Amino acid sequence: MLKLIAVIAAIGFSGAAFAKADCVAHPKDEWMKESDARAQLEGQGYKIKKFKIDGNCYEIYGSNKEGKKVEIYFDTKTLDVVKSEID
Repeated sequence: MLKLIAVIAAIGFSGAAFAKADCVAHPKDEWMKESDARAQLEGQGYKIKKFKIDGNCYEIYGSNKEGKKVEIYFDTKTLDVVKSEID
């Protein structure tokens, strides 16, 4: 039973580690302002429910212009998409 729990825990932890995006670590003074980033993304058609900083990334939860649910990580300087999950 303990082995089963250990295997399940290992799978869970490896999935959580894989889920993170690998954004470039720009100096904070080079980051696009959060308000400007949010405005630019909304201008591209994203409806943002949650906007946050995750490590060296900007991350949004919401929907795209097609209405599909999204979780997207963006470069904090260029707003290039680093990783995206679309339902």
